Amino acid sequence: MCVLLAVVAAGDLFSLFVGARLHADVKGDGGFAFVSQDRLDQADRLFLVYDQIHVVGLAACAAAFITWFHRMRRNAGALAPDQFGKGPGWAIGAWFVPVAGFWMPYRIAVDMWSAGTRATPSAGPAGTSFWPVNLWWGSFAGSVLLGWYANLSHQRAEELDALLTSVNLGMAAAALNIVAAAAAAYFAVRLTRMLNQAAGGSSR
Repeated sequence: MCVLLAVVAAGDLFSLFVGARLHADVKGDGGFAFVSQDRLDQADRLFLVYDQIHVVGLAACAAAFITWFHRMRRNAGALAPDQFGKGPGWAIGAWFVPVAGFWMPYRIAVDMWSAGTRATPSAGPAGTSFWPVNLWWGSFAGSVLLGWYANLSHQRAEELDALLTSVNLGMAAAALNIVAAAAAAYFAVRLTRMLNQAAGGSSR
């Protein structure tokens, strides 16, 4: 899963490169910005390649992450059954609920983190902080919403200024997604370690 997260982040780095190169190709003359059609076409082709590869990588990463998420929910539920108001199946289903999908997985993640920190007091005060969960979910949700708006702006762009604005939005979404991938990897490693440690302790 962490390898797939790294692949997704690498794709976003490529998107940042394409966007930065397009900006470098833009020239000014008398207050007007322009870029050659060849450069625009090349940027469009590169963005299309990025979109095609990104969709495949994101789908594989999402499948791996949701599988891990469900397994951790079952493990956390075995350690702290009173921590959760819904069954472990919601660790999968919550991702596909319209609108509520932007909130329910986060609540499950918070409950899993709470169960892990309660079961592993050796983590100390630093282990009770929720910043890994908050950073992951905030950057992930932000990148999804910003990416959706960037794609919509790109489809509606008819002039160069509007196109560059949509590219800027897409670059911001890609940067947020890189942060989200790194935060997701850290969150996954920490939570897995805590729950494994707690399970090992309880078995003894």
